[in-house]
Amino acid sequence: MKWMRFRVRTRTDAEDIVISFMEDIGLYGAEIEDNVPLTAAEKEQMFVDILPAGKEDDGTAVLHFYLEETEDGRLLLGEELCTPEEVRARILAKLEEIRAFTEIGDGTVSIDETEDVDWINNWKQYFHQFWIEDILVIPSWEKPETVTEDGREKTPRLIFHIDPGTAFGTGMHETTQLCIRELQKYITPDTVLLDVGTGSGILALLALKLGIRSAVGTDVDPCALPAIEENTASNGVDPARFHVILGNLINDPAVQEEVGEGIYDVVLANILPDVLIPLTPRAVCCMKPGGVYITSGILLERAQSVEDAMRSAGLEVVGKKEQGEWCCVIGRKRNSAG
Repeated sequence: MKWMRFRVRTRTDAEDIVISFMEDIGLYGAEIEDNVPLTAAEKEQMFVDILPAGKEDDGTAVLHFYLEETEDGRLLLGEELCTPEEVRARILAKLEEIRAFTEIGDGTVSIDETEDVDWINNWKQYFHQFWIEDILVIPSWEKPETVTEDGREKTPRLIFHIDPGTAFGTGMHETTQLCIRELQKYITPDTVLLDVGTGSGILALLALKLGIRSAVGTDVDPCALPAIEENTASNGVDPARFHVILGNLINDPAVQEEVGEGIYDVVLANILPDVLIPLTPRAVCCMKPGGVYITSGILLERAQSVEDAMRSAGLEVVGKKEQGEWCCVIGRKRNSAG
């Protein structure tokens, strides 16, 4: 399937009004490209691993609008079939209307053709192999690169293969790296792990490759299942060691029953505080006495609320690690003696 992309160059403070006026001619669903710094709330909602490094905001923006091409090369704009140049002319006319009462900047319009495959694969430019201490995380389309450290070639203790697609984590995000570093401190060959919000399965699969006994993962997104299946196979992990449950552990009795209580040495939850806080009492039920609760996905200013939730649920807060604007809070369930 082919699409025609119209790129409108404007100013960041004119984005909303330009998008609104484009709807008048039948262009909906703009993709915005700018360098406006994200607010703390936006960063929390954009809790994703694949996020390009930001450039300095220069006040400019590019709005992308897409129209599907028919076999004869025309485009459906509203209820009309138009040529690309006719669509471009209508966009320019609307931009001139806006110029009459506000500054829109450049106001030029360029056209190019794209395909679905481009949208699917564009994110790959942001995901390359990287190290988390002595673990090398690498996608299938790359080969390991030689890295020198202190004059010696760095050798990975473990190579982890992951092709996350566009929906799940890669390990690049600070929150995931925090979890991995803390996880290594607490796991043993006897560890039974619960990974809540497992997504692509990266944390559970890494723990399995590091030698834990078994893992259970939960997720509310059905797309997690094929992602986990692919990543399990690419890392040579026995699927029998990683049981995945679809559903919400917080409020679904069937999921709670299948997960079980008092079973897990470590519970991982790399989510967001708004989920972590109501999840914590249920996580405590799942843990063995002395078990560890590793939480991440927490902006620094939200850390106290997660710590409070842990204490309210009877956990002892035993650590907090920071990386960038994010932190990982670790709690421990008191044993029966104390």
